[in-house]
Amino acid sequence: MPHYQTWEEFSRAAEKLYLADPMKVRVVLKYRHCDGNLCIKVTDDVVCLLYRTDQAQDVKKIEKFHSQLMRLMVAKESRSAAMETD
Repeated sequence: MPHYQTWEEFSRAAEKLYLADPMKVRVVLKYRHCDGNLCIKVTDDVVCLLYRTDQAQDVKKIEKFHSQLMRLMVAKESRSAAMETD
């Protein structure tokens, strides 16, 4: 399981993984209060990408990235649903 040290590398790899096969990708956010760590994991059961941070500025980046992925997921579903009804 690759553990990325920089946010830029992780976000590019995670977006690439999502765009390759959107129906198989899962995103997991986990916060450990005792350590003060936030962990984001993106996986498609073959490839697993992991990024862990304890910096407040990275939390904002993760939040923005997560909402961007959610928007992509909703947009793909709404387009495919519209195609099926036509």
